[in-house]
Amino acid sequence: MTYRNPAPTVDIIIALRDRPQQPIVLIERRTPPHGWAIPGGFIDYGESIEVAAKREAKEETCLDVQLIRQLHTYSDPRRDARQHTISIVLIAESTGTPIAADDAQNVGIFDLDHLPQPLCFDHDRILSDYRHYRQTGVLPAYAPPCQD
Repeated sequence: MTYRNPAPTVDIIIALRDRPQQPIVLIERRTPPHGWAIPGGFIDYGESIEVAAKREAKEETCLDVQLIRQLHTYSDPRRDARQHTISIVLIAESTGTPIAADDAQNVGIFDLDHLPQPLCFDHDRILSDYRHYRQTGVLPAYAPPCQD
């Protein structure tokens, strides 16, 4: 019997604590799907979520991050058209100037009220949840996948 399992990923919302209003870092993807995205990627076998998050942040933005907390886990099977992924989204802080690297063709610093378009995957929902968290201190509650 063959089993198919979702692929675990991490996404890291990086707030720049050395700038007014602590804007966030987004990357413009080099590979499809094209558009802007929260830095992140697949968790390697034998790697913890925390190590994967720090590695992906460094690979894509050249920033060393301090992990603050988990925002939420997103698992809608349709969140990534390429395959079923489960993303553990972490909130992190850093200082300095990000530099695009790895599979990021560009990097940008954005205020939550002025995000670029298009955003890939379900990152509009994730950033909406993060904006709500920053305004209220309330983490997202469990929400079932969107229905057809």
